[in-house]
Amino acid sequence: MVINVQQFKPNGTFRIMQITDTQEDPNVSPDTVRLIDAALDKAKPDLVVFTGDQIKGYSTKFRGKDAKTKVKGALDAITGPVRSRGIPFAVTFGNHDKQALPEEEQMAIYRESPLCINPAEEIAGSHGTFHIPIFSSTGEKVAFNLYLIHSGGDAKGGGYENVNEEKIRWYQATREQLKEQVGAYVPSLVFQHIPVDEYYQILKRADKKTKGAVRAYRTHKDEYYVLPDELLANGHFLGERPASPDVNSGEFEALAEKGEVLGMWVGHDHINSFAGNHKGIDLGYTQGAGFNVYGPGVNRGVRVFDLDETKPNTYKTHTLTFQALVGKKVKKPLKNYLYSHVPTTVDAAIPLIIKTLLALAAIIAAIVVLVKIL
Repeated sequence: MVINVQQFKPNGTFRIMQITDTQEDPNVSPDTVRLIDAALDKAKPDLVVFTGDQIKGYSTKFRGKDAKTKVKGALDAITGPVRSRGIPFAVTFGNHDKQALPEEEQMAIYRESPLCINPAEEIAGSHGTFHIPIFSSTGEKVAFNLYLIHSGGDAKGGGYENVNEEKIRWYQATREQLKEQVGAYVPSLVFQHIPVDEYYQILKRADKKTKGAVRAYRTHKDEYYVLPDELLANGHFLGERPASPDVNSGEFEALAEKGEVLGMWVGHDHINSFAGNHKGIDLGYTQGAGFNVYGPGVNRGVRVFDLDETKPNTYKTHTLTFQALVGKKVKKPLKNYLYSHVPTTVDAAIPLIIKTLLALAAIIAAIVVLVKIL
């Protein structure tokens, strides 16, 4: 299926911008919009990819009979900077989007704009799963390909769903169809919301007392990790544990079968921004862009990908942060401070709660002693 054909420019370049985890409520933060506006003006991308959790579906502000109107208002505000510049955009979903409104209805809202290149129908059982062929500058053949994969939502019993077998088979079939059309496997990037378990392979095991060490998620919960030194030296950051599904469905192994997938890029964990290579595939994170949810302060940002038609098996990428584009001043500094320091998970909050309770107990004990003395 060819969707609103994308094409390398006459000079052989094509630029993509990934925006993830805006996770907005009906009162969209002006700083989220300022970040997107500034990033678009700086990068001037040919295509924008939203990789899930565009809205904070669990927010009570979306409740009520006018939920659809509220969701539409939030989505229009988030995509507005893209649409106003006439830039095509594509959307996949995260685990929070559908908590406010069914994804089918959200897809209809996105597709009100002719700039949205998502297909109207479900593919592999979901909206937000499809591919975007990028044709050569002459338009003769597919020179590059993008896969958007809906990685699922919350799993029964806790944790997150994985990319199921139907979606993996769809990817494999699409890969082979493209090969048949072109005569060779087409270099590709994968965009989805939730990371795969293999992201732990590019991290470094550490003692829990190591500075910056994060406790891993669920199936790895007794392990602690840090970024390898070479990633830290290049400005990457690991602020929270990769929240991958409990069950590995084999998605990564399928992507690695033929060597045409150059990288997988996700969001989901808002204060992670790094990439490492495992079995020939870059496994990368883009930090959250939204200011109405927890995030890395003024290091919230977006990611840019540069493709070169003459070097199809490589790409370049970098992030653009709020601080670099707009500055350090935000509209609501107190809210930004709280969202930059709040624990990201219940497990992460427990040690802080224990420390707080112990401190309170110590204060109470001191008061009791003083009362007795006095």
